[in-house]
Amino acid sequence: MRFEILRDPIWNNIRVDELTLDLVDTEVFQRLRYVRQLGWTYLVYPGATHSRFEHALGTHHLSRRTLALLCESSDSVSISEEEQAIVRSAALLHDVGHYPFSHALEEIGALHHEDVARPLITEGSVASLLSARLGQEAPEKVFELIRGRSRSALQGLISGSLDLDKIEYLKRDAFMCGVPYGEIDVDRLTNSLVVVDDPANGESALGVQEKALSALESLLFAKYQMYRNVYWHHAVRSATAMYKRLVEDAVRSGVVDVQLLARYTDEGLMHRLESEAPTPLLAALKERRLYKRAAEWPAAELDVERVEWIASDRKRVAAAENELADEFGLGAGELLLDYPVKTQMLGLDIPVLRRSGKVERLTGEGWIGTINLPSLSEELYRSARWLRVFTAKRTTLDPRRILDALERSA
Repeated sequence: MRFEILRDPIWNNIRVDELTLDLVDTEVFQRLRYVRQLGWTYLVYPGATHSRFEHALGTHHLSRRTLALLCESSDSVSISEEEQAIVRSAALLHDVGHYPFSHALEEIGALHHEDVARPLITEGSVASLLSARLGQEAPEKVFELIRGRSRSALQGLISGSLDLDKIEYLKRDAFMCGVPYGEIDVDRLTNSLVVVDDPANGESALGVQEKALSALESLLFAKYQMYRNVYWHHAVRSATAMYKRLVEDAVRSGVVDVQLLARYTDEGLMHRLESEAPTPLLAALKERRLYKRAAEWPAAELDVERVEWIASDRKRVAAAENELADEFGLGAGELLLDYPVKTQMLGLDIPVLRRSGKVERLTGEGWIGTINLPSLSEELYRSARWLRVFTAKRTTLDPRRILDALERSA
């Protein structure tokens, strides 16, 4: 089998085989070179210009390394070369459905990127390669792993509490942003992964040895720190809110088709908008004249049930933005609401091989003698998530008046 070595700033040498090289050369995968991993974050952290392309290669690298460790461990299991190739392919292709500027457009109601990925993996050039090398069922097996619905014992490597995607993006994002929050003991985690019989259903599943729980906790804290300081940084969220409104307006006016958004690159979509529908909002985003915070509230201070719609109902949000803008003497699109879509900050559900040899499932309930993850998760989550009102110009608004209007809309 022919191998090539790719150099990478995070993992140094990434070893790729012939099938991987051929998959990388497809148009589907090459588009990821031009989709930034962190969307508009580079407007705040200038180094965050890395793409989904190198992240996918890094995830593939971790999958190869982890599969080798699983096969070499004292509790080794039999994993066929074909199954390993399917897992490695899923790790490589897990992000091919991402929209321009990554996750932002999922927040306006566009299909989730994993659903967008189905035809890209099960049809066309990628499907042809997988079928020819790994069998006719390979494309569907790869997609099921990516979607988190595979019955494979190795599903947890691609989608789960300790998936390799999470390890990779936290390490890479922290490094490229120049922040010290992504320090994860990757070697400890990957060397402690095991295939065990899940006590919940008796089926084989990916688990972790008890000795790695401290390293697992560090991963969870790294995720929280990155959300608080990078992913949900107020200026990043301002740029994201501007972008979402910009694309929503373009879809509503027929400038772009929401069904075709996943075909664009970052710059391709911006060029389309600039050539077909230039607006002051587009100019402000391109020139980094970000909207300013006019009011904000941490989730801990909110009646969550009465404002949760702001994170999920984009049609109502656009209407509320226009009404508030008019009430405060601003133009359409000059006032934006932002409330990040709820994410599972410290989600944990994984079988653990105890030192006694017994397998127990570690969930958000935790164990006696370990961190109380449920209460900690909620506290961290509520401290990182903020509801914000952004305006085109620095403006002082009455926070109580705004919040009353938003809660009345619930």
